[in-house]
Amino acid sequence: MGQHINIPTSGTQCIGAYLARPQGQPKGGIVVIQEIFGVNAHMRSVTDRFAEHGYTAIAPAFFDHLETGVELDYDEAGFAKGRQLVGELGLERALEDVASAAGAIASSGKIGTVGYCWGGTVALLAALRLGLPSVSYYGARNLPFLHEQPKAPVMFHFGEKDQHITPEMVARHRELLPQMETFTYPADHGFNRDVGASYHEPSAKLALERTLAFLDTHLAGA
Repeated sequence: MGQHINIPTSGTQCIGAYLARPQGQPKGGIVVIQEIFGVNAHMRSVTDRFAEHGYTAIAPAFFDHLETGVELDYDEAGFAKGRQLVGELGLERALEDVASAAGAIASSGKIGTVGYCWGGTVALLAALRLGLPSVSYYGARNLPFLHEQPKAPVMFHFGEKDQHITPEMVARHRELLPQMETFTYPADHGFNRDVGASYHEPSAKLALERTLAFLDTHLAGA
């Protein structure tokens, strides 16, 4: 369904991206923001799924700033490499890339983001600073930014068994951004990733239903 394209960024460098288009007129556009493992087969399938639901979806390959074509496995080496890469990349540059990706699909209508893990925090920042309606899945790096005034709505999804995100951390989202919806599920970190041990199908399905309703309201219905 999708294709690989290149998009310009705020610097002189182009980065790659995976682009999936819906059949017919798009309801809007979604920037899909990866986990720490790159735009791998799972993230491409997530991007395809949003296209199947009527949105133009694009997953920018943020790591192209550092290494081309990074696709990591869900093993110890993959986790270590991914953490290294997101540390080198930084959230500011990632946010600039989100803006570039949003620009690349601007003709699709109103643009939002959906991000996972590390990408969940980038998605939060997209709502806070870029004004893009965003859905943030289990962003463990969110807390330092919750005091900022949002420029767009954001929805949060967390797993109740997540060792990286404590109930106290989830409570801070509800306390500091009470106007935003924060949902929890009887699942672990990464419960949406249907290629690993953390996958929890009932939680993933319910979170997707809520995500699509959010997108239909704030993008398609806007």
